[in-house]
Amino acid sequence: MSQDLTAELCASVTAAIAAATPLCLRGGGTKDFLGRRCAGRPLALAGHRGILDHQPRELTLTARAGTPLREIETALAEAGQCLPFEPPHLGPGATLGGTIACGLSGPARPHAGAARDLVLGARVLTGRGEVLRFGGAVMKNVAGYDIARLMTGAFGTLGILLDISLKVLPRPEAVRTLVLDCDGDEALARLRALARRPLPLSASCHDGERLWLRLSGAERALAPAAAEIGGERVEPGRAEDFWGALVREQRHPFFTAPGAPLWRLSLPPHAPALALDDPQLIEWGGAQRWLRAAHPAEVVRAEAARLGGHATCFRGGDAMHSPFTPLSPPLLALHRNLKQAFDPHGILNPGRFHAEF
Repeated sequence: MSQDLTAELCASVTAAIAAATPLCLRGGGTKDFLGRRCAGRPLALAGHRGILDHQPRELTLTARAGTPLREIETALAEAGQCLPFEPPHLGPGATLGGTIACGLSGPARPHAGAARDLVLGARVLTGRGEVLRFGGAVMKNVAGYDIARLMTGAFGTLGILLDISLKVLPRPEAVRTLVLDCDGDEALARLRALARRPLPLSASCHDGERLWLRLSGAERALAPAAAEIGGERVEPGRAEDFWGALVREQRHPFFTAPGAPLWRLSLPPHAPALALDDPQLIEWGGAQRWLRAAHPAEVVRAEAARLGGHATCFRGGDAMHSPFTPLSPPLLALHRNLKQAFDPHGILNPGRFHAEF
């Protein structure tokens, strides 16, 4: 089903400006738990949907923001292609717009690029009630400011994504998963060593007991790489379930167990092990560390900063307080200026990203 709701959405924003009524943007609702709690009148976006253009030879796809991720992935699979950043759905109603607005990427992120890296262009409805187009639908179109990528990860605070153009890639010819028994320290050492080798790695994860490694590419390249790495080869169905359902969709017992809040730490890949003795899951070659910890936020963030990164409370925190690392004064000023430029009336997802806006 394809439906263009641009006119209706423009009218809603114009009315909200006139009435000084904030809007809480909502696509499929699968990522409502991310960020701060938004205060405002709900504005449904999932009805604005449909794939507008797919150029398999050009490796590009353009779709309306409300298009379900499953619909896009099905269309790409029929052409032997995929979204290279493996976006997490985190629920059956996940949409393209919500995925890009939250800036989430899956297991392949360090090897294929982040969501932001693969956005070519976007059509955006700003908080001024203006429809603007940034970037293009082809990879060679790089004119102007890269505002489309700025919208990635902005949580809808700068504009309502209407249409998004993405780079897509062919599905790999072959995929193989290996698993090795080791603790977290050994896993980090192995990952650092593997990063220095020209190996076709496409994902990595240490689940607390074992290191899982995924190889993707031509079959003739996987066999020698697997022999060099060693470990046990995982049956394809089990491997697909691990990388998809358990890791990307966070159904692994590490994620689903009740208890302490779930923290996401973004660190340099070479960073050593955390000094916090809490359950952890390591992804992205060591660059993404998931932590289950009930420590005060200041403790977790101080540890992330010590290792050269930052920490976000992903689930289980207080939705009325910021799950994000507080911005430095210069960065806060930059965010404030961007908000003023794109949403001067402060009606788009106020408070979702920062208490002030």
